[in-house]
Amino acid sequence: MNPLAPSEAKKLFAGVKKATAKLKRTKVVVCPPAVFLPFFAEAKGGLSLGAQDVFTEKVGAYTGALSAEMLGYVGAKYALIGHSEVRARGDNNEVVNKKVKAALRAGLKVILCVGELVRDESGEYLDFLRLELESALTGLPRRLFSQIIVAYEPVWAIGKSAAESATPADFLEKKLFLRKLLVGLAGKPEAAAVPILYGGSVEEKNALDFLQAGEADGLLVGHTSLRADKFSELLTIVDHGRN
Repeated sequence: MNPLAPSEAKKLFAGVKKATAKLKRTKVVVCPPAVFLPFFAEAKGGLSLGAQDVFTEKVGAYTGALSAEMLGYVGAKYALIGHSEVRARGDNNEVVNKKVKAALRAGLKVILCVGELVRDESGEYLDFLRLELESALTGLPRRLFSQIIVAYEPVWAIGKSAAESATPADFLEKKLFLRKLLVGLAGKPEAAAVPILYGGSVEEKNALDFLQAGEADGLLVGHTSLRADKFSELLTIVDHGRN
């Protein structure tokens, strides 16, 4: 829910757009608060727009809700679904599944967030991760997996209060685990085409490590994206240094 004012949002977007114009190998999707989407729909340049969330239904008596179709009308091409903060406010796996299907029905690509809350030594968190991914994609035809992007965000490694940081090696293990689950859900060709991003306190200092050593297909950037200078630096590093 940042920034607060339209003037701030426009300034931030302009800075990111300027940096994006110089990129050669990196695709950027910006997911601003929904009220700001119309400001950028006609002047996004090389950027794509996404919504931070969608509702499960298309239309009806759901005061305060925004359907995927409505968000598509004002410029969204992607939908962020299952983000840890949204899950913390009450979205369970069943709701996430409904939102994934609603977004795809509206023609939006889905950035599906999954990630464990805590890391236990016995490895039970892997069952938690498996359930999140499989539940979210239950009932999805194989042909629609081409519209899915998975973002792994370990909640225990996010924010200033994080107990520790995830490492590129740790992410690579989870990427392989998630890829194996995707093969079981959709088959090898379809699963191989699903990008798997890392999103856990990504900064300009560690972005390249996650892309190279961690073999991430991309990054889900949080707080760093709120500063045009830092985000632009991150994008430049990523674009020049990735394999």
